[in-house]
Amino acid sequence: MAGGGVALIPTAPEQARNRDAHFPYRADSYFQYLTGFTEPEAVLVLVAGKDGSESRSILFCREKNAERETWDGFRHGPDGARERFGFDAAHVIGDFDARLPGLLADQPALWFSIGQDSSWDGRVASALNKVRGESRSGKRAPSVIRDVRAELDAMRLVKDATEIDIMRRVSEISAAAHVRAMRFVAPGRFEYEVEAELLHEFRRHGCEFPAYTPIVAGGANACILHYVGNDQPLRDGDLLLIDAGGELSGYASDITRTFPVNGRFSGPQADIYDLVLDAQAAAIAAVRPGANFADPHDAALKVLAQGMIDMKLLAGSLDAVIESESYKRFYMHRTSHWLGKDVHDAGEYKDGEHWAPLVPGMVLTIEPGCYVRPADDVREAFWNIGVRIEDDAVVTAGGCEIITAGAPKAIADIEALMRDARGG
Repeated sequence: MAGGGVALIPTAPEQARNRDAHFPYRADSYFQYLTGFTEPEAVLVLVAGKDGSESRSILFCREKNAERETWDGFRHGPDGARERFGFDAAHVIGDFDARLPGLLADQPALWFSIGQDSSWDGRVASALNKVRGESRSGKRAPSVIRDVRAELDAMRLVKDATEIDIMRRVSEISAAAHVRAMRFVAPGRFEYEVEAELLHEFRRHGCEFPAYTPIVAGGANACILHYVGNDQPLRDGDLLLIDAGGELSGYASDITRTFPVNGRFSGPQADIYDLVLDAQAAAIAAVRPGANFADPHDAALKVLAQGMIDMKLLAGSLDAVIESESYKRFYMHRTSHWLGKDVHDAGEYKDGEHWAPLVPGMVLTIEPGCYVRPADDVREAFWNIGVRIEDDAVVTAGGCEIITAGAPKAIADIEALMRDARGG
């Protein structure tokens, strides 16, 4: 916090699912990143002097309560949290509103996520007004309010060795889940049965949650980018697109694989699949320090657009197809996003007018696709073929490391795995 000030970072609230049942609790990513503390009803206060002196970290959290622990489980309480996580001070959350004006008084700046939660906006505004109301006593409210997310986004964008080790592990678990799904899939099974196999593999290896709702999309459903119904039977002759990853210690994995329900790619399916695989290879080759965030997308797009022309899905020159964006009929999303504590992780994609440069420690997905819906001007053999292939790449000093390589993606490897699972 350049120039000093006070920062407020609350964790996420608990959310009711219905009546007296709640969704599984997951701490706010910013809060968890800074504290490692995963209990609800907590807020972190960081106080920094102008020159970095007198910096303090203060946690407000739930009190120890033996009766509530009987019902809801262990609570650290302020004393336990201070000792376990190394805060300079800790207090019960019930004291926060009373203490907040004193924490804000005479601070040059307030760092806070304005607009993220209206209830928190109101609490902070009330505290600021209390400080302003004591101006005759010589107290001053912060004259500047800054969005703390901007500072934290830049911190979160480049991962350290510990973070990358966690992401390698969750990627291994997620890749194994995709292998399990390939072994399990057969005509007549339902999408939700495959989803259950994925979730089982995530949980049995220690993932706390899936990183996002899994997409298990057979046949035409694969042409719906965010399909999550996962309730249809799998048909012989269709492809199955699975986009799923686990979350471990607050870090996400994000993998997509597409493969045939019956274990054998048809000719048109293989044509589309190999095109997407070639596009992904071109994108991966473009991930290196000195490149920018858009370079992998541009590399994949050139391969995809030329393939669409060659297969007569589109007409015209490569430059014309890219300039007119006619390719978006079959490839309508970008090739990458940042990955970390959130599956679409924090961090800017542009620095002013320029795409963000890639530096070692960044983690991004590489996920080109091609989705062909039925149309009069498209060969029927291509109808309802949806293919996406997605891996997670860590930018390294020499290029990148694909940490999701445990899930096979070459046609020969997929067919061999599925053939072996069926006993030949």
